[in-house]
Amino acid sequence: MLALRLARRFGGVIVNADSMQVYADLRILTARPSAEEEKLVEHRLYGHVDAAVNYSTGQWLREVAAVLEELARQGRLPILVGGTGLYFKALTSGLAAVPPIPPDLRREVRRRLAQEGAAALHAELARLDPATARRVTDRDRARISRALEVVLATGRPLSDWHRDGLPPPIAADRAAKVFIACERRELVARIERRFAAMLAAGALEEVRRLAARGLDPSLPAMKAHGVAWLVRHLHGELTLAEAAAGAVRDTRRYAKRQHTWFRHQLPDWPWHGAPEAEKMLVNRLAER
Repeated sequence: MLALRLARRFGGVIVNADSMQVYADLRILTARPSAEEEKLVEHRLYGHVDAAVNYSTGQWLREVAAVLEELARQGRLPILVGGTGLYFKALTSGLAAVPPIPPDLRREVRRRLAQEGAAALHAELARLDPATARRVTDRDRARISRALEVVLATGRPLSDWHRDGLPPPIAADRAAKVFIACERRELVARIERRFAAMLAAGALEEVRRLAARGLDPSLPAMKAHGVAWLVRHLHGELTLAEAAAGAVRDTRRYAKRQHTWFRHQLPDWPWHGAPEAEKMLVNRLAER
């Protein structure tokens, strides 16, 4: 609602910076803006990607850079909203320009990860890309597989791609930035209320349609909070109450990790409650 108020007051456009809200298949479960909200002001980069696509931060950065250039030509204010920290970091710090990884290679690396374990693949990464391997523990399955995919697909270590990356589309000192904080107990209560509201709005049917597509469970869309738990319910493994409790628990843990990530990776971002955040942003935008 804060983004809507700012967009209406300053003639802005709301631009998505959430890695799950890009997917067309998951409006309800990812809490995308409603159709009514989208009618109030223009929204960009929401629900434009099919769940079968392995969408990446690099793809988003290219797309958002084009949107920002367009809005700059029009003299319109972009208001970026979301919860994906890496997206916000890429906006002001840039990103490695890694080309798309062939799906067959990605599946093979993940098969090996499941069969051989993270330590074995980390040892291989240490031979092929020692600089990256030194920065990654032998238990970090996601970063090991990603780095190994890159070096196997491109013949260049990830550390090289980081050196020759995509430039940031926004100057950090020109952006009005804020992390909207919430007291822990209230945050947990909001997560619980929101998931109950999602179920009431049809999240289970949304997941039923997604599951019927038979997509690779390793795709990002299939890892959206709640999808795996609701799929297990649809398969008869859990009651709906058990699935909801698991989804809420995962979301709570993610929120905790998200707070820690933002504090360490984006230390210059101020933290405010919603009223203080709105006051700060209004003052900054009024100075434009």
